[in-house]
Amino acid sequence: MKELQPTTKYRKDLKRYRHQPQKLAALKRVLYILQNEQPIPPEYYPHMLHGDYEGCMECHIGSDFLLIWINPDTELIELVRLGTHSELFGR
Repeated sequence: MKELQPTTKYRKDLKRYRHQPQKLAALKRVLYILQNEQPIPPEYYPHMLHGDYEGCMECHIGSDFLLIWINPDTELIELVRLGTHSELFGR
């Protein structure tokens, strides 16, 4: 089982969603999958990112609710960002 390591930006992002229990429940399911080293189901559209987030993975927890993480070949998964497309990519 891998350890989740949230970044400071991820923690700030998470605070914005603390009053949205449905989104937090969906996030918890994805984090459980990541932590237990299971493949992310295709309905979450997991993929590698380019540009500013090169080397990071992203998945769609909801239609416009994204998780960005780094999963190196260690026992840690770095949780980088959480939010909508416009919050994360400025679009």
